[in-house]
Amino acid sequence: MSKKSNFTDGFTIIEVIISVFILSLIVVSAATFQRDVFSLNFFLQGSLNAQLDARHVVKIMVAELRKASPSALGAYPIALASSTAITFYSDVDSDGVKDRVRYFLSGSTIKRGVLAPSGSPLAYVDANEELTILISGFVSSSTLPLFQYYGATYTGASPPLSLPVDTSSVRLIKITVIIDTDPVHSPAPIIVTSQVNLRNLKDNL
Repeated sequence: MSKKSNFTDGFTIIEVIISVFILSLIVVSAATFQRDVFSLNFFLQGSLNAQLDARHVVKIMVAELRKASPSALGAYPIALASSTAITFYSDVDSDGVKDRVRYFLSGSTIKRGVLAPSGSPLAYVDANEELTILISGFVSSSTLPLFQYYGATYTGASPPLSLPVDTSSVRLIKITVIIDTDPVHSPAPIIVTSQVNLRNLKDNL
């Protein structure tokens, strides 16, 4: 008499293969999900840090520009004003002597240069300038440049002064920092903006 195979009390090979396949899918899916969560958290944390850094830098810019005043040699408070750079005089270290300060865009990096006058008589020696990298990942924009300048008649809706700017006409400066730490991934670029009245040049503002 022939005997019949009985698989009712166990798993067939096909069932085992299917079970292993499903389990593998679950493991891979869980690992992928965990990786995506970690990646998202990494990008969000990076974005938050970039935003905090940008706000801090803009806050310092505003504070230093607000105190802009004639140099230690009597030069006008603003030495240069363009869409990507500004040079002015301000006592940033509170020693009673006006330093030459400049913020400028170099590629996608915002840098700060501080130069204290030295010698007798006092002079601003370019070789003594101290440079600092403030922000990396800056995104240039033709509609939202780093610096925009406004005159004494600014109403809040007036267009900025045309370039090249007459520095003697500047009474208010708008600062806009756009940062994209990773252009390939979300989130969208960070935009931090502020404006500052030049206290020592204040007319109608």
